[in-house]
Amino acid sequence: MSKVLGIIAEYNPFHNGHFYHMQQSIEQTGAEAVVCVISGNFVQRGNTSIVDKWTKTKMAMANGADLVIELPTIYATSSAENFAEGAVKLLDSLGIVNFLSFGMETKDIATLNNIANVLYQEPKEYVTMLEHELKRGVSFPKARESAVMLYLNDIKRYANVLSCPNNILGIEYLKAMKKLKSSLIPIGIKREKVFYNDQFIVDDFASATAIRKMILSRQFNDIMKVMPKSSYRLLANELQQGHYVIDLSKFQKEILYRLRTMTVEEIAELPDVSEGLENVIKNAANSCNNIIDLVNIIKSKRYTQTRIQRILIYALLGINKKMMEISKKTVPYVRVLGASEKGKILLSEMTRQNPKINVITSPKKFLDTSRNKILKEMLQTDIYATNVYTLGYENDSWANLDYTNKMITEGNSKGANKQ
Repeated sequence: MSKVLGIIAEYNPFHNGHFYHMQQSIEQTGAEAVVCVISGNFVQRGNTSIVDKWTKTKMAMANGADLVIELPTIYATSSAENFAEGAVKLLDSLGIVNFLSFGMETKDIATLNNIANVLYQEPKEYVTMLEHELKRGVSFPKARESAVMLYLNDIKRYANVLSCPNNILGIEYLKAMKKLKSSLIPIGIKREKVFYNDQFIVDDFASATAIRKMILSRQFNDIMKVMPKSSYRLLANELQQGHYVIDLSKFQKEILYRLRTMTVEEIAELPDVSEGLENVIKNAANSCNNIIDLVNIIKSKRYTQTRIQRILIYALLGINKKMMEISKKTVPYVRVLGASEKGKILLSEMTRQNPKINVITSPKKFLDTSRNKILKEMLQTDIYATNVYTLGYENDSWANLDYTNKMITEGNSKGANKQ
């Protein structure tokens, strides 16, 4: 196919804003097929997915995706930089994707690209400004935002750009594309009506954050308005069966258990832990009984709540600094969660163009036959993450779903009718 669109997303859950983004992206690119790289059961902003990765795959395929690939857990739970780089590496490795489209809060992609150039090139003057800001004791995101505005010398244009979640990821995608010398063409779609953390409904739009809160308060009539019908049916079915995880607090006892049984030295080996934070974490775990108190004790101007929650996920899933560093030097496998008939054609094109590409449709077969120890360990982390995730279910907390759940096709995508 001559025009293939790539999208990187969490779809937590898939709502009308995601549908708008996909349709606008197809319209602007003239794409004949859509490849989505999605987070699995744990997500980049330090939390759980509300429903499992197979349900999210069905939602995406019901609304225009032809091929859905899982972003390995180690990237999906990383900082924005490693999340973006892992996802871009994955899309790039397919050899068939022409465009990468992402949402943004700003009006034009040039603003994001200018910032991405600074972060990629790291001019000495900018680095000096960043170091000066960090010495003031603020968090890295705040320090970086101030240094960028000072370096580009245009506060009016760049103010608040780096404090918007979609902009941050957009900049990281652009930076990763520069670093990898990717041939992907970036497309920015302005986010309309509501932004990531907005708690209200505007027309038929609400943020994923707002929808998850509506689920907690059982506002189903409101949820129906802001999700495609197919997505809502899939969500309602999972909620009815008790197959959902509202947030990270579902695992607060497991997290506290892990931290209490880890040594201070082991906590120091968790990604994102530095400057003696391991002692703060250990002391907090020894004195807390819930995740809210734990996060509140640990977080500071320097360490944001999202960063702390990512560290807690690393502890829960057994992800350490060595694994994270290896991931930065590795091209991830292509774990196929779902493929339409058109998606199957894309898979054929992929393997024809790159016979050495690691495509996984059967995790068991890959683990049994692959000689790549790094990719096998990465896949085992995905499998372990699913086994932990289902412990948060109200009912049917089965393990080994990565072995028993089949790849989603149009034939077995229950409830997945086009909008």
